[in-house]
Amino acid sequence: MFASLSDRLTSTFKNLRTKGRLSEADIDATVREIRRALLDADVAVPVVRAFTGAVRERALSAEVSQALNPAQQVVKIVNDELVTILGGESRALRLAKNPPTVILLAGLQGAGKTTLAGKLALHLKDQGHTPLLVAADLQRPNAVTQLQVVGERAGVPVFAPHPGNQGSDDVLPAGADPVEVARAGRQTAVARQHDVLIVDTAGRLGVDADLMQQASDIRDAVDPDEILFVIDAMIGQDAVTTAQAFADGVGFTGVVLSKLDGDARGGAALSVASVTGRPILYASTGEKLTDFEVFHPDRMASRILDMGDVLTLIEQAERAFDAEQAEKMAGKLVSGQDFTLEDFLQQMQQLKNMGSMKKMLGMLPGMGQMREAIENFDEREVDRVEAIIRSMTPAERDNPKIINGSRRARIARGSGTTTTDVNQLLDRFDGAQKMMRQMAKGGGMGMPGMGNLPGMGGKKSKGRQAPARKAKGKSGNPALRAQQERAAADRAAGIGPKAPAGSAFGLGAKPAAPAASELEIPADLQKFLGGR
Repeated sequence: MFASLSDRLTSTFKNLRTKGRLSEADIDATVREIRRALLDADVAVPVVRAFTGAVRERALSAEVSQALNPAQQVVKIVNDELVTILGGESRALRLAKNPPTVILLAGLQGAGKTTLAGKLALHLKDQGHTPLLVAADLQRPNAVTQLQVVGERAGVPVFAPHPGNQGSDDVLPAGADPVEVARAGRQTAVARQHDVLIVDTAGRLGVDADLMQQASDIRDAVDPDEILFVIDAMIGQDAVTTAQAFADGVGFTGVVLSKLDGDARGGAALSVASVTGRPILYASTGEKLTDFEVFHPDRMASRILDMGDVLTLIEQAERAFDAEQAEKMAGKLVSGQDFTLEDFLQQMQQLKNMGSMKKMLGMLPGMGQMREAIENFDEREVDRVEAIIRSMTPAERDNPKIINGSRRARIARGSGTTTTDVNQLLDRFDGAQKMMRQMAKGGGMGMPGMGNLPGMGGKKSKGRQAPARKAKGKSGNPALRAQQERAAADRAAGIGPKAPAGSAFGLGAKPAAPAASELEIPADLQKFLGGR
C-alpha cells in the first residue's frame, strides 16, 4: 500500500547523501518533496502541515548541523515523526479484570468488520483465550450467515439467535432487535465462561443518525471494554471525516485498519491516529484469517522508509517453525547424516506456514529497490516443488543420485511438470545439500564456505590454490628503473640503511644510544650538569 510513498521518500533521501553539509535551501527542498509525497498519498492536510513543520524545525537545529552525516540524521528525523503521527507506541488490548472482556466493532458497511471479527477471534484464541462471536448485524443481507462461516473457519463459536436479513434489501427484518441480541450474547458468554466477547454490529454506506443511534444503544447494553473502529485503509481523505463522526457519535478506544494489502495510497493509516488521538491496535493485511497482525508504529514507519520490518518477520517465523523439527534437523547435521529431499520438503512446508512469500520478502531492508521482481514472484512455485518431491519414492527422496532419465520423466508426469522443472529442482537441492555438508564439517563453529580461514573450522579446500606472487620486476619507466638499479647497487655494496635483525620493516630494534662525550651540549646548560 505504501509503495508509492516509500519510493518518493527514498528518492528524496538519496539526493541528500551526496551532500557533505546541508544548507537551509537543501532542507527546504527536502521538506517540499516530503510534503508533495504525503499529499499524493492522501494524507490529511492538517497532518501534513504538522509533520513537515516538525521535520523542518528539527532539521534546521543543531542536531543536524553538527552531525557527521546530515543525510542520515534527516532520515532519522523523518522516521521519528512518522512514528509520532502513527500513534507513537503500540498499545495492547485492554482486558477486563472480571471476564468477559467485551469488544464492540463499529464502522461503515464494507469496511470488513465481519471478516475482521473472525481474524481477531482467531488471534485471541491462539493466545489462549476463549472468545465468543455475537452476530448483532441483522440488517445487511446474509451478514449472520457470513459470521457463522467465518467463526467455523476460525474454530470459534458464534451466538446468533436471529437469522437476520435473508433478502436482498438492506432493511432490518420485523421483530429483529440487535440491542437485545448483543445483551443476550453477553449473558451467554458469562454462562458459558467465555473470557472474550466480540460483537459484530451493522454498518451503513455512509454516516447517518440511525447508524449512530443503534451503535450507541448496543454500547450501552453491553458496556464494552474496547470499542474498535474498523476503517478501510483504501478510502483516502474521507477516512478522517468518518473517523471523526464515529468519535463524536459513539466514541471508540482504538482503530483497526483493514485492507492494508490494497494498492491504494494509504493516507488513512497516516491520518486517523493523529486526527482522532486514538491508537491503531491491529491491521488486516490479507484475505486469510491469519493475515492479521498487531500494529506497531515504529515497524510501520520502517516499512514506509524501506528499512524493513525484521522483528515482525522473526515473530512470524517463531510461530510457524516447529522447534522439535528444528532440533531434530540440528541433531541430524551434527551426526553427519545427509540432508535429504524429505527434509527439504519439511522446510518448504514450514516456509509456507509463515504466509505469503511476497510479504516476507517485502519485510527485508532495501527490498523496495526489488519491488518489481518481488511482485513477479510466483507463489505457486512452492506448490510445484512440493508436487515434484511428493511424486518421488522414499528411496529417491533419500538418495536423489538414483534418479535417472526414466525416473525423471515419471516424476514429471506424476507432478504435472516437465523434466526441466525436475532437473532444476535437483540442481538447487544439490547446492543446498553441499551447503549443509559444509556447515556440518564446521562443527557448528564456522560458517559455510569459511573452512580455509583460521579459526573457522573445516578442512582445507582441495580446489585450485592461488598462484604464488612473482618477484617484482624492473619498471618500464626509464627514470624509475635507473633509481631501482642504483638502489640495488648500493645494497650490494653495503651502502644505505639496513634493517635491524629480526625486523622486516626496519622497525624492530632501537638504535644504540650515543656516548655522553659525543653529545654537543650548549654552554648555558653545562652548569646544570655538574661540570661534566
